Amino acid sequence: MIIALIGLLIGIILGLYLPITYPATFSLYISVAILAALDSVFGAIKSILDNKFHTGIFVSGFFGNAILAGLLAYIGDRIGVPLYYAAIFAFGNRLFQNFAIIRRHLIGSIKQ
Repeated sequence: MIIALIGLLIGIILGLYLPITYPATFSLYISVAILAALDSVFGAIKSILDNKFHTGIFVSGFFGNAILAGLLAYIGDRIGVPLYYAAIFAFGNRLFQNFAIIRRHLIGSIKQ
């Protein structure tokens, strides 16, 4: 747990101080990829609370979902169909479901 918090702190510091920019045309792809990555993070937190966490599954899901979502948005952009809506719906729905389960775990542990 402490390693995860240290990694989070390092990531926040690097994100604030490194001047990394990207063209505005990539904003759709990056936002969908970030949504997919957040879905993986919330899924990992849920699986930790359920004592079912596996690092390999998390890492493959984190990068795989982000790449797949970005690719889906890119392909849809190339053929003129907003396919990124599918990624937004799927990952957004799972994100809120995982958050609800995490919330129930945490509130349930406080009550007991």
